[in-house]
Amino acid sequence: MRWLWLVWAGGLLVSCGVVGPPVAPEDVGVAPVIERQKRQDAVGAKQRETTEVEPVKELPDPEVDLLPLRPVGTR
Repeated sequence: MRWLWLVWAGGLLVSCGVVGPPVAPEDVGVAPVIERQKRQDAVGAKQRETTEVEPVKELPDPEVDLLPLRPVGTR
C-alpha cells in the first residue's frame, strides 16, 4: 500500500507544472502586443490604399413627388 501511495504522489509531483513549450520573454507583455497591432494596421493601410474605391451612387432627384407618409381618408 505504501508503494502505491509513493507512486501516486510521485506521479502527481511530476505532472505539476506548465504544459506546452516554453515562451520566449520577448513575446510576453504589452509591448510585443502593441508592436504586432501596429504591424497589422500598417499592412491593413497598405491594402486599403491598393484597393479600388467604388464610385458614389447618385441620389434620386429630390423634386420627385413622393407619397404622403400618412394617407388621409383610408382605413
